[in-house]
Amino acid sequence: MSEQGSADETVRQWRDAAGQEDLVLLDGFHALKHALRFGAEVRMVLAEDPGAVRALAAELAPDVEADVARLTRAAPLKGLLARVHPTGVAALAVRPGRAAGLAALERLPRPAPVVVLDNPRNLGNVGAVVRLAAGFGATGVVTRGDLDPWHPNVVRAGAGLHYATTVERITLETLPPGPLYALDPEGEDIRALTLPDDALLAFGSERHGISPELRDRADHLVSLPMRPQVSSYNLATSVAMALFHWGGPPAAQEK
Repeated sequence: MSEQGSADETVRQWRDAAGQEDLVLLDGFHALKHALRFGAEVRMVLAEDPGAVRALAAELAPDVEADVARLTRAAPLKGLLARVHPTGVAALAVRPGRAAGLAALERLPRPAPVVVLDNPRNLGNVGAVVRLAAGFGATGVVTRGDLDPWHPNVVRAGAGLHYATTVERITLETLPPGPLYALDPEGEDIRALTLPDDALLAFGSERHGISPELRDRADHLVSLPMRPQVSSYNLATSVAMALFHWGGPPAAQEK
């Protein structure tokens, strides 16, 4: 088969797979790198220049270099994607099963909190929260409302780190177990509290804050320190402050 024929077949296979609901778009090298590191089942990787992608892997992620080299196929990305990432690579990976994700959230004892986003509206903010949660080692990120936390724009903003934590959409009735700490301007200063590992840390929408029904369910209302007349923090900033106060992953041990 000619190289053009191979590329045409690869494009056809991508188009067929991209419509499947259980597959997630990984946009760019860093999303691919993180997904591979944290065990994603990557089905296809396309690159404008596979050699350049292999070189990136050798430089930035030698731990997944062999997987990148094995999976990557040459194909034109323009026309397959709304926009081509500067690294010139995109991939399709299997979305984790919902049952396994919910089971992970229900499991006790829990080594780290779960972040609850109450009706978030901004896809980029949710992705940034997923990235933070992965970095801090949080048990997971759950959302209430109609926003899909696995939307392609959320996955893009999360740099593929959905695979490093548990990300699910839940309802008020299916909140994971654990004491619910809701961030609210009228709550107790977070600096006076110790947040337990099994906490649910709930954050309201960017515009309206915590919903009345979730506020009523809260075991504790918690506020972040803020200068008077400053209206609010960005959602991801608020999550970062709360997770930092909780403690984060164990300190690295000196060798």
